[in-house]
Parts: sequence; structure tokens; C-alpha cells
Amino acid sequence: MEGSLKFVALMMVMVVTAAVAVNGDGEVSKTPPTVVKKVKGTKMCAKGWECNKLSKFCCNLTITDIFDTYQFENLFAKRNSPIAHAVGFWDYRSFILASADFQPLGFATTGGKKMQMKELSAFLGHVGSKTSCGYGVATGGPLAWGLCYNKEMSPSQDYCDDFYKLTYPCAPGAQYYGRGALPLYWNFNYGAAGEGLKVDLLNHPEYVEQNATIAFQAAMWRWMTPMKKGQPSAHDAFVGNWKPTKNDTLEHRVPGFGTTMNILYGDLVCGQGDVDSMNNIISHYQYYLDLLGVGREEAGPHDVLTCAEQKPFNPSSTSSSSS
Repeated sequence: MEGSLKFVALMMVMVVTAAVAVNGDGEVSKTPPTVVKKVKGTKMCAKGWECNKLSKFCCNLTITDIFDTYQFENLFAKRNSPIAHAVGFWDYRSFILASADFQPLGFATTGGKKMQMKELSAFLGHVGSKTSCGYGVATGGPLAWGLCYNKEMSPSQDYCDDFYKLTYPCAPGAQYYGRGALPLYWNFNYGAAGEGLKVDLLNHPEYVEQNATIAFQAAMWRWMTPMKKGQPSAHDAFVGNWKPTKNDTLEHRVPGFGTTMNILYGDLVCGQGDVDSMNNIISHYQYYLDLLGVGREEAGPHDVLTCAEQKPFNPSSTSSSSS
């Protein structure tokens, strides 16, 4: 196990060294566009290491075009405070490196600059709210404490569900408690995310709390991947790729931020009116819209912004819940 972890760490260092140049201010330097082609009448681009697969989305601005180190620092201002629980773990470089696999798929590269900034705010709003330790009268305000955690501090159980022993068997001694930027819980979620990322998270769930790039990748994978066939991903629901069915409309599910909460958390947050758990996530999203210069007025009307009246896509069970 130790040898495997060292190999992963070495590979990540090699990728960073080969792909990312850093200037004197610690900011990621960009490589200019290298390929532009037309494929079946559609313009396709690849831009250096950051968006390196031919994709229509890579013809748009990349994340480093619209999101700099100082903005990451502003959003997560208190993450390295002495009382934070993941000091030194989360950083801008790891976020950008993780995003390279997902930008060609449309992650924060869909639409124009405003939509890209809104999706960044939405995704990071979820991340900030789920990793915050800003409670009550915390210095700097409760919304300044995102990325304070990278793991569940006092797990109540191992989160091993034997129902999945044939598909995602629990590794001996492994614990599948909450880890990451959008915390993963349970063996089947680690297994599915690991398959998507081509990293053995089922046997090595600890990778998510040991490597910030993998932690961000797992969160982006969750954002970009539908939970079930026939359902939208959070990304598709947010950027407008998803077209609601008649049943969705009857159950108050509409494209926008509210439905991203439905997809990610179901009835733990949604369909309960204006509860604190939902409003906390919304507050982070709006705060980040303001900090990134987009403005919270771009969040949309109440029925788009919230999921207070939405019926869940997937009602929760005791085994599949995540917080």
C-alpha cells in the first residue's frame, strides 16, 4: 500500500513539473492554444496542458483565463488559519491541475465568461459550504472558512455497506468516512469515483485526504457525473444542458442552482422548505458570486436558486446519505 501511494505521489509531481509553469508570484502560467480543427463542421480546440483534448469547450476561455490565485485566496481566506483542520492542504495549483481532466468536458468552460464564472461560483459554493468550519461569529464571517476540512473529524462508523460486496467490496481495514472537497462517503461511492478517475480509491480511500489534486478531482467527477441513468449531472442542470421532463416540472425541478443541491444531497437538503442546511449552501454561492465580481443578482429567482419545494430525484437511505 505504501509503495502504491508513493507511486501516485511521484506521478502527480511529474505531471505538475511537466505541465505547469509557475511565475514568481506562484501563479499558474498558461500555454497558448496549440490546435484548432473543424470536426464534422464543429470548431474544436486543444489548449496546452490545461485543456489538452480536442473539444468545443476548449475553444472558450480556460479556467486560468478567468480565475487567478488571488481570487482563490479571497474565496478561501481562512483555510490556512492556525485553527483550521487542513492547514497547508488545499491550494490553487491542485485545483487547476485537477480541472484539466474536466475542462474539455465543459467544467467551467461552458458558455461565455459569465456562465463560466457562475459555474465556478456554484461548484465552489458547494465545496465551501461542505468543508467550512466557520460557525456563528467566526473571525472574518462564517462564509470565509471554506476548505477548513479535508476529512470527517470524528467518524461514527467505517461506512462499509456489505450490500455492495460483489461490486465494491470493502478493503480490509479501510474506512470510508467523509473525505474531500465534496466529501465522499461509503465504499460504493469511493469505488465509483475511483473508476471514474482511474485511481484505486476503493482499496485506498486515504488518497482523498492525502492528495489535494485527487480530492478536487473526486469533487469535480461528482459534479460532472449523473448519479443515475436518465438523470442530469449537477453540471448539466446548472449550465442548462438538461431539459426537464413533464414529471420534473410537476415536482418543481428546474435548471439552476437549486437542482444541483437536489442531485448532490436529495432530501437531506431539498423539499423541506427554507431550512438552514439549504440556505447555508446558497449563501456560499451568493458570497462567491460577489467576490468573483459576478454579483449575487445573477443567481436567479427563488425557484431557480433553491430546492425548497423540489421533490428529490433519489430519496435518501441510511446507507447512501452524505452530508
